[in-house]
Amino acid sequence: MSTPAPGPSQELGAFLRAHRDLLKPADVGLTATVRRRTPGLRREEVASLSGVGLAWYTWLEQGRVTASRQVLTSVARALRLDAAGLRHAMRLAGYHEPTADGPEPDGLAATVRPVLDSWPTSPAVLLDRHFDLLAWNTPWSALWGTPESVPADRRNLMWLMVASPRLRTVLHDWEPLAMNIFQHFRAQAGPALADPRTGELYDRLEEDAPELRHWWSCHSVAELTARSVTVQPPGSAPLALSLSSYHPVDDPSALVLLFTPLTDQDRASMAALCDRPLRAVDPAAGERQAG
Repeated sequence: MSTPAPGPSQELGAFLRAHRDLLKPADVGLTATVRRRTPGLRREEVASLSGVGLAWYTWLEQGRVTASRQVLTSVARALRLDAAGLRHAMRLAGYHEPTADGPEPDGLAATVRPVLDSWPTSPAVLLDRHFDLLAWNTPWSALWGTPESVPADRRNLMWLMVASPRLRTVLHDWEPLAMNIFQHFRAQAGPALADPRTGELYDRLEEDAPELRHWWSCHSVAELTARSVTVQPPGSAPLALSLSSYHPVDDPSALVLLFTPLTDQDRASMAALCDRPLRAVDPAAGERQAG
């Protein structure tokens, strides 16, 4: 059974509390006293800086009231939230959400798959708002392993980043990218954080990578930034790829990740890799499903 996930209001409150705890009085121009016991700012300090009442701000952190855009912007400014943090807070409050009448996952996958296949040497994947894999191309399977080998309830980018031995072996310096993916999921998910699928996914992460539970319980958010990564598939020399991401026009809550070879040699290496027999993501995945 999936663990019930908190609703957006509770998530917003937890997010604000986490950032309040991270701030020091000096960060906002206040003087800390020797006897101060609060790790971070006090609620009354945030309320005063935001121009709202203490009781109302307390209720906001408890998920009992709804903030307007203007008030939430003032609170975000008091908490020194960056642009990604403000967008995340707005989404949790019900603002900036994509329309709910987008295409069905199968229809979106059918529309985007030809685009993915147009990149014959660039691994690419289509993700839904939970980061579940909807479609992928041959270079993706050749580099990271075939997603079909992973049970459907674990066919998710966050699970792959932390629980797939193949991905962690192939990707050099995997941790910064993996953490950024978790931060971006939280930043863009909005009400999806309260969906049953999110609770189910966190259950699978807990089962398969309990040592990293602090990652998915963290309230930090960030945009998924473009970067260069180095990968080394089994039996190959290292090659460099440039990561970029795009939102399909038909469904802005979905995401396309594209890894583009940086040089002619990198493209040739990816082409050679695509000619090899495809490998499974994780040989033990089927055993976990059977168990």
